[in-house]
Amino acid sequence: MSVEERTPVRRGPARHGELLGQLVQVLLAEGFAHLTLDDLAARLRCSKRTLYAIAGSKEQLVRAAVVHFFRTATGRVEAALAAPRPPADRLVAYLQAVSEELAPASARFYDDVAAFPPAAEIYERNTRAAARRVQGIIRDGVAQGAFREVDAAFAADVVTSVMVRIQQRQVAAGTGLDDAAAYEQLTGLLLRGLAKEPGA
Repeated sequence: MSVEERTPVRRGPARHGELLGQLVQVLLAEGFAHLTLDDLAARLRCSKRTLYAIAGSKEQLVRAAVVHFFRTATGRVEAALAAPRPPADRLVAYLQAVSEELAPASARFYDDVAAFPPAAEIYERNTRAAARRVQGIIRDGVAQGAFREVDAAFAADVVTSVMVRIQQRQVAAGTGLDDAAAYEQLTGLLLRGLAKEPGA
C-alpha cells in the first residue's frame, strides 16, 4: 500500500483553506511576482489542477491568498481588543497586533503587493478599515477623558495618511523601516501626542 493510499486526502473547502494558508506563508516569505503556477504547485506539493480548483489563474490565486491573509489577520487583531481595557492600552494593543500580523511579511511581498493593483486595493481597504478603528478608539479616549482634547477625525486622518504611506512602500523607501517597525513608531507618536498634560 502506498503512502497516498494510507493517508486520507482532504478535499473541498477544508483542503482549499489549508492550501490557502500554506500559500500565504509562501507569498509572505518569497513574494509572488517571480513565481509561476508551476513554482507554487511545487512549493505546496500539489498539482496545478488543485490550484485551478481554488482560482482560475495565478493572478486570481494571489488575490485569494491576499484576501485570506488579511481576513485571518483582522480576526486576530480584533481578538486583541476583546478584553475591556483603558483607551491608551486599547490603542497600543490594536496597533501592536497590526504590527505583529504584518511582521512575517518580507519586503519582497510588500513590493509585489504594491505593484499588483488587485492586491494593493485589498491592502488599502484593510488599511482604511484599521484607521477607522483607530479613530473610534481615539474618540472614546477623548470622551472618557483619557486623552487630551483632540479632533478624533483629524487624528484618524493623519493615521490613515501614514498607514497608506506604509502600505504604498513610501515609508520604507524614505526611512528604511519595514511595515511592522513603522507601525511601532506610529504607535509611540500617537501615544505621546494624545497624552494629557500632568495635572490636566
